[in-house]
Amino acid sequence: MSNRGKKYIEARQKIEVGKRYPVQEAVALVVATARAKFDETVDAALRLGVNPAHADQMVRGSVVLPHGLGKTVRVLVFAKGEKEKEALEAGADVVGADDIVEKIKGGWMDFDRVVATPDMMGSVGKLGKILGPRGLMPNPKVGTVTFDVGKAVQELKAGKVEFRVEKAGIVHCPVGKVSFGADKLTENFMALLEMVIKLKPASSKGLYIRSVALSTVMGPGVRVDPLAVRNI
Repeated sequence: MSNRGKKYIEARQKIEVGKRYPVQEAVALVVATARAKFDETVDAALRLGVNPAHADQMVRGSVVLPHGLGKTVRVLVFAKGEKEKEALEAGADVVGADDIVEKIKGGWMDFDRVVATPDMMGSVGKLGKILGPRGLMPNPKVGTVTFDVGKAVQELKAGKVEFRVEKAGIVHCPVGKVSFGADKLTENFMALLEMVIKLKPASSKGLYIRSVALSTVMGPGVRVDPLAVRNI
């Protein structure tokens, strides 16, 4: 196991071992212990009482964070005709059809998110092996396969994030940058929590939110009191 750096150790000493902090206090502590020279992303990790192996317990969705993610999102839209115009007017960076499919097959990947109209999914489906492993494949469950491309583009540009429970029952999701400050990060975090709770599967029994933690990319994790989360 590699040794931790001096800055990490100093930050870790500010966190009480075993303590679960109230949401606002936990967020403030994450911000206070950030020591990297760059503007670190703050990530949330929620361990859920679900078994993702069962289709009826898969938790997957998206949420528009009130204060975005603090970065420019390059949106690619697969659309034709009037929908192409609508996407461009909404701020899409690239809009196209089969020509873009071929371009991606050739190795072009200068985009962060993908939206497609339902009639384009026959062509976009050919990119499954390229987009799928990168988490870029459009999906109707998270609103990226839609005829309302204008709204989809605007939400992605505003900070819409997708999340999906992993095999271990954990949801990982970014909630902003350290530079946002504690108040904005708290609002983003709460928006994520509310959506995850809203998506609780009917077949999930017992405790749903089992543990919650926040951390920066380079910093130590801060555990959040799950009881406070469950009371949302």
